[in-house]
Amino acid sequence: MTQTPPAYLCPICQSALSITENNKSYACAQNHHFDIAKEGYLNLLPAQHKKSKEPGDSKTMMLARRGFLEAGFYQPLAQALSTLIDQHYTTNSIMSILDMGCGEGYYSRQIAALSKPSSQLDLHGLDIAKNAIIAAAKKQKEAHYIVASSNDMPYSNAYFDLIFRVYAPSNDQEITRLLKEHGLLLTVTPGPRHLWQLREFIYDTVRDHSTDIGLPEGFKIIETQQLSYKICPDQEQRMALLQMTPFAWKTSIEIQSKIEAAEQLEIEVDFTLSLAQK
Repeated sequence: MTQTPPAYLCPICQSALSITENNKSYACAQNHHFDIAKEGYLNLLPAQHKKSKEPGDSKTMMLARRGFLEAGFYQPLAQALSTLIDQHYTTNSIMSILDMGCGEGYYSRQIAALSKPSSQLDLHGLDIAKNAIIAAAKKQKEAHYIVASSNDMPYSNAYFDLIFRVYAPSNDQEITRLLKEHGLLLTVTPGPRHLWQLREFIYDTVRDHSTDIGLPEGFKIIETQQLSYKICPDQEQRMALLQMTPFAWKTSIEIQSKIEAAEQLEIEVDFTLSLAQK
């Protein structure tokens, strides 16, 4: 099935981008050009919009995350996401989905494999880390991956039927702008006991994660699910998991060594899935 080209906006002048005659780049009416990389992604993060030379996760962090995720530890979460999407989108038309803060594309690949026929999905992924987008685009040629900031997403208004984000930062105004009328926002946040055993190494007193979801104005929750189970990653996988967490940077070398040295450490994972409608 032939899909409509992605509705990108020029990140410099915000006018519409169209694919050029040679199918190798996009351009706007102001003649700003953006080449399609050989891997198939599009870089829509101009140098003047970067806050550092290589924003986002490093290649080392990206590879660690990929190794952990592809070991299947979060496969039940991917299945739950796919099931929710299928249950709440029942028309036979093409469904446009944005994986916001997609990293190396694990959840987009899982959704393509587990949910409705891929011919009905118009999958997009956005991340500020170029190395992650390269990795995602190499593995999933049929999806549309771009390098861009979640605070300024270069898509046309009301382009998406559903936006999902797994622990990713977001901009409420941008989410509202990009979702169609009655569009869906699927958010994954840490459940109260997420990674409890890891946090016991780091904090003197471990407290439940907050369950506040923080929806954009004008959205209402239509379903919430709690997903909890235990995993037992090996030492290398455990350290990769630590690097995926926001408290990794505050963990001393000494504590990291203790986490790595622990034998047969069973870790609780606890997710809250929240589906809201615009």
